[in-house]
Amino acid sequence: MKRIVLLASGSGSNVENIANYFKDNSLVTIASVFTNKRDAKVIDRCNRLNINCLFFNRESFSKSDCLLNIIKSMDPDLIILAGFLLKIPKNFVTAFPKKIVNIHPALLPKYGGKGMYGMHVHNAVKNNNEAETGITIHYVNENYDEGAIIHQAKASVFKEDTPEHIAEKVHALEYEHFPKVIDQILSN
Repeated sequence: MKRIVLLASGSGSNVENIANYFKDNSLVTIASVFTNKRDAKVIDRCNRLNINCLFFNRESFSKSDCLLNIIKSMDPDLIILAGFLLKIPKNFVTAFPKKIVNIHPALLPKYGGKGMYGMHVHNAVKNNNEAETGITIHYVNENYDEGAIIHQAKASVFKEDTPEHIAEKVHALEYEHFPKVIDQILSN
């Protein structure tokens, strides 16, 4: 049995997509979802999907080993960042080498780094008249969006595309590719 832990800060659409992808797979289980926001919509999604979801505060994550020890006790094969916005502390990266995977809504190394998430990325892509955008699935290291790239998928950006249209294209790529890439990593 492969065990995955997910961290999310927002609506949880990627969490739900991953849960649905693996729901009939008896070899993979979601051990838990953790969120750093008390009002995150991911909590409602997890309740509806009957997935354990726990809130944690920043101190338990970045200033102590409290959350680290809880996740270690779950013995995860992978920790998946599914719309998680906090920087991963060094103690997590050290404890779970090549086991923390993130998805970024751009073709890294472009539009990565602190503050580059969600609509900030899509606005930057539009403002710079990029011809393409996409997603990058990568391992996490101590720096924002600098870990080894596992997979990228691209979408064309047209002159008439708004940042909202760009976001829709990127979300479609996330939903299509993220669960499959997680499955491939777990199978290796």
